[in-house]
Amino acid sequence: MTAMPVHGRRKYVRVLAATAVVTAAALAAGAQSAGARPAAGGKEKGASAPELGDCARGELCLWEGADFHGERHTYELSNTDIESCVRLPKGATVSALANRTGRPVTLYQSAECAETAEFKTHPSGSWTPKAPYQGRAFKVWER
Repeated sequence: MTAMPVHGRRKYVRVLAATAVVTAAALAAGAQSAGARPAAGGKEKGASAPELGDCARGELCLWEGADFHGERHTYELSNTDIESCVRLPKGATVSALANRTGRPVTLYQSAECAETAEFKTHPSGSWTPKAPYQGRAFKVWER
């Protein structure tokens, strides 16, 4: 096998470098367009996410309708017992919530905070536009 002349090797290296740049650009463009696609079951391109509901720092805000619509129930730590089951008013259910308490909050499907039904803990700072079940009670945890 013969060795490649020096000027041929330089040209080969330039072609490899150019190919690498073009490949990197194509991969970056593909990643951007893939990121622009909605997730499975997501909204069509151009549709906006629901606007976050109004909820002040230090509050737990619960909405009866999805996407932060419907009647809103607001709770503060000053009038909520920590680690105690707090039932919503009779007949009320939660479909969306914002936790700005500074503590984790568990939303329960059961009005008695029973763990035999659905429940999920939401960290502080979380906004949930569509709960996977109708919440009827909650607990605020120490940490």
